[in-house]
Amino acid sequence: MSIPTAELPASPGPRNEALTPMPAEDRAFGWSAHASLWFSLGVGLLVMQVGAYLAPSVGTPQAMLAVLAGSVIGSGLLAWVARLGCASGLSSAGLMHLTYGRHFARLPVFINIVQLLGWTTFEIVIMREGTLAIARQAFGAALDGPWAIALYTLFWGAMLTALLAGSMITLVRRYVSRLGLPLVVLSLLWLSWQFAGRLHASGLQALWQRGGDGSMGLFAALDLVIAMPVSWLPLVADYARYGRGPGAALGGTWVGYTVANVWCYGLGVLVASVSAPGAELVGALLLAQGGLAALGLILVDELDNAYGDLYSGAVSAHSLKPAWPVRRWAILLSIAGTLLALVLPMHSLEPFLLTLSSVFVPLYGVILGRLGWGCQAWAAPQRNIDFGAAALWVAGIVCYQALALRAPQLGSALPTLVLTFVLAALTRARPDRRTAAAAQAVDQGRGTA
Repeated sequence: MSIPTAELPASPGPRNEALTPMPAEDRAFGWSAHASLWFSLGVGLLVMQVGAYLAPSVGTPQAMLAVLAGSVIGSGLLAWVARLGCASGLSSAGLMHLTYGRHFARLPVFINIVQLLGWTTFEIVIMREGTLAIARQAFGAALDGPWAIALYTLFWGAMLTALLAGSMITLVRRYVSRLGLPLVVLSLLWLSWQFAGRLHASGLQALWQRGGDGSMGLFAALDLVIAMPVSWLPLVADYARYGRGPGAALGGTWVGYTVANVWCYGLGVLVASVSAPGAELVGALLLAQGGLAALGLILVDELDNAYGDLYSGAVSAHSLKPAWPVRRWAILLSIAGTLLALVLPMHSLEPFLLTLSSVFVPLYGVILGRLGWGCQAWAAPQRNIDFGAAALWVAGIVCYQALALRAPQLGSALPTLVLTFVLAALTRARPDRRTAAAAQAVDQGRGTA
């Protein structure tokens, strides 16, 4: 059963596309499009780097357990929000407005724009540094230095801006599904084969019995794996609203991201296990046979991650200022991210970005608790501020930070998400029988399309 949709209260001025349910004629994504998109977004050097960090911290057996369990749980949460976005036809900003009220929702929407701009800048830096590593490997020091850093930054920024000037639907259905995805899969297969061969030569039994240094517990490792798919929660509805059916959005997102997350985390664990202690991930990948070409294709795929951040940031920005179309906001944010990548010390800003992202775990715990299950009467009048939802969000942020400081071995993301979801579900308003019956009638009329 799909969730009935209803338009948010109209506001004077230009049509706000971010707060208006997506019409049926614009819904173009089936199961394969969702799966391709989220597999592509799940692949990234950052994921592999975190995987490489897990193995020496908790040991190989616990690292692989955390990768499998964390990927299934985290991707399941992502898929749940995808289903909600597809069934409602609303963007992430629209879901925030319904849950927190029109006025208060501007705060999390603005924070989302800031964090997406920050992660875009970080992605550009990752692509630039990967390009520098490839240039050093292929040409030595001839293509290195400050001028090369600026050149590679501007190159990737220009690529992003050009992609954002086109159609998002065309990009997903043609570039990602038909061209980018097969090349990335081949790259991952090749790298996996290369490092699996090294593993076989060094002995699988010795690797599997390798313990960690005790710097991280199993629950903290699980929290770290879950954090990657959870970091996409503020974006997934912006794409899922283009889906033709909630079931396809849920299944495609869950399968696509789970496979990518397990593969990239697992590859990171594998690379760290067979490389010299303290070896840098990109350097280890380049030393593999054919690693130069494989890493280059993965870098190209990083464009999807930056594109995903920018498009979603543009949709959120459009919800605040609908006079500017989504495409104009996207190009503006792309230019801003490129300029920031030229001047900001991104590695020192990474902890700030991770802290900023932590506010979205309780934010979506409340959204799922209020909207993510049961038959919703979405046509009910919307408040300017839902004080109950706002209070639960703030309490969830406090819980997350307290767990991170006082009990890091327990993890922060999963306990906070469960707490905010349960409290939001227990305190949500119950529609009267007539409203529920009307919502069910609408639902049956729409079917599952």
